[in-house]
Amino acid sequence: MTADFRRPLWIACALSGALAVILGAFGAHALSARLPAPLLAAYQTGVTYQMWHTVALMALLAGWRGARAPRLVLWCWCAGVVLFSGSLYLLALSGIRALGMITPVGGTLLIVGWLALAYAWLREERR
Repeated sequence: MTADFRRPLWIACALSGALAVILGAFGAHALSARLPAPLLAAYQTGVTYQMWHTVALMALLAGWRGARAPRLVLWCWCAGVVLFSGSLYLLALSGIRALGMITPVGGTLLIVGWLALAYAWLREERR
């Protein structure tokens, strides 16, 4: 993985981590009294998944030493966080239930990213 490729992802990680903290605080302080419990729980799920995948992405960027970068993992996680967490944020804030149809697409991308990571490690072991 070249430094040129990783630089924008490190920046995205930093911004995603900051955004997860900001959105978590916003949910805890500004939304807790305004949203019904199920919508607040959906919002918090978005924050949690965003932060965990930000940390996982950082670990992957920092520790991957393989010959080939697991780019599929990186892009699945980035797109998955945007679609999964983003749709939950929008659902909670707008109450538009149709946005919930986007959430499984994001969740599927997160899962595909994890499976692609397992495949990348298996492939790397054979070398």
